[in-house]
Order: sequence, then C-alpha cells, then structure tokens
Amino acid sequence: MAAIDRLLQIMARLRDPQRGCPWDLEQTFATIAPYTIEEAYEVADAIEREDSAALRDELGDLLFQVVFHSRMAQEQGSFAFDDVATAISDKLERRHPHVFGNAQIETAVAQTVAWEEQKRLERERAGKSILADVPLALPALTRANKLGKRAAQVGFEWPNVNGALDKLDEELGELRTGLGQQASPAAITDELGDVLFCVVNVCRYLGVDPEVALRGANSKFERRFGYVEQRLREQGRSAGEATLEEMDKLWDEGKKRLADGT
Repeated sequence: MAAIDRLLQIMARLRDPQRGCPWDLEQTFATIAPYTIEEAYEVADAIEREDSAALRDELGDLLFQVVFHSRMAQEQGSFAFDDVATAISDKLERRHPHVFGNAQIETAVAQTVAWEEQKRLERERAGKSILADVPLALPALTRANKLGKRAAQVGFEWPNVNGALDKLDEELGELRTGLGQQASPAAITDELGDVLFCVVNVCRYLGVDPEVALRGANSKFERRFGYVEQRLREQGRSAGEATLEEMDKLWDEGKKRLADGT
C-alpha cells in the first residue's frame, strides 16, 4: 500500500462515526485551522534549526493537516484529497510554461516575476482586486509585506527606499503628536499600525523579510537579556531586585561581550 493511501485510510478511520476517535469527530475546519498554522511554523522552525529529522516529522504533521481538511470536505460532498492534488498539479503546470510548455525563462528572478504576473492576470480575469486572496490569517508583518508587493505590481510605490523612509518619519511624527495630545488608545493604536506598516515597506525596498528581521531581533534580545540575568545571578540577585540603571549597564556590557563572541 502506498504511504499516502495508508494515511488517507487512517484519517477515514479516525473520522468514522461508529469506530472513530471522539476528538477527531468533533473537529471542524475552524477548529483545525489553528493547528494547521502551528504546524507550518514548526516546519519553519525545524528548517531554521537545520534539523532534518525534525523536518521530516513536522512535514508529516503538516501533511496530516491537509489530509484532515480534505477528509472533512469529502464528508460534506465538497472535494476530496485527490481534488486537492489535482488542483495544485494543474496550477503548477499552468504557472511553469517554461517547463511544461514552450516559454523561455532562464533565471530564478525571471521565474518569480513571471509567476507573480501569471497570478495577477488570473485575478484580473476573475475581476478580483489586485489585493484579493492575501490571507487574513497570515502574520500581520507578512501580510503587510504581501499587500505592499501587490500594490507595487501596478506602480503604487515610491521610486526608491528614501520615499519609504520619509513616510516612516512622517508616521513617527504623527505618533509623537498623538502622544503629546494624549490621543485615545484607539488613535494611538492606529498610528502605531501606520508606523509598523511603513517599517514593513522599508524592509520590502531593501529586500529584507520583516518576519526574519524581527525573529533575529527577538533572538538577539533573548541573548542579551539572558546575559543580564546571568550576571545578576552571579551577584546573588534576580532581575526583579535590580534597578533599571543596573540592568541597562549590564545590557551594554552584554552587547560588547556577545558581539566579541565571549
């Protein structure tokens, strides 16, 4: 039996009304969706850690999510796993005319441009907005990046990064004004959102993935604050017992030591 057939049979048994698992039978698309997102992040984490054994397992977990959703759709008479596989196969052939047709595309960059143009034309033929189909469930930074890229496809962008930086300065100024005028929490939240969106635009102009940049900053913060905690423990104290000035001094010390690899 093919491995995928075995997995499909296991899924069918788990959802069997008489002999299945109570937990699996209670699930819906909405309740399973958070697990699907979580599994995708765990795949990304295994890749970042360069752990091939974990990657194999996490890819299996992600595949199971696809099988789970497909099974629930099949029970509703909507579609089945084979339909999912067929749809993605058709799409891949359609969007790779240089492989499955006669088009000439010789570089990865050219293929990326052609891929995005093909998707844009498909949305245009369907009468959809150029911003259509950017999933709401994406992390906000990733979604902002995708929205900016989509708009840029039709020329809605500054000619260079300086325009994005100027806009960031403008939004930071509006945030400072709002704080000075004691604006409402909703207004401050709105201004902060504008600032974050501008930061993402700067990332896009510089070819930096904002999620990657922020993950790097998170890791750096953890390392440096961990250094602060370690130095305080050596002094017989905890972070809660130290003053801000003391922690800030250790933070600066940690920046220098960690940068030197010591």
